Amino acid sequence: MKIKITRPDDAFIMDKSVRKWPIWEKEVSKFPWTYDSVEECFIIEGEIIVETATETVTIHPGDFVIFPAGLSCVWDIRKPVRKYYNFPE
Repeated sequence: MKIKITRPDDAFIMDKSVRKWPIWEKEVSKFPWTYDSVEECFIIEGEIIVETATETVTIHPGDFVIFPAGLSCVWDIRKPVRKYYNFPE
């Protein structure tokens, strides 16, 4: 299970209506998380290091991230986060 990170252009963001998705905010912290379903998110602010059993990724503003269902990881928020998020069906 891999985390997918891309740097989309404005057309992609508009096509997916990302700016209409809910916003999630979190202060600097570190916590475990398991994804019950696929989550797509677009990072507005912050810096996060996400560790899984097989990889460690750093996520920055402007990143579009897809977390697969069933993924267990640890979020290490280094700078307060604001992100748009969506659970596609």
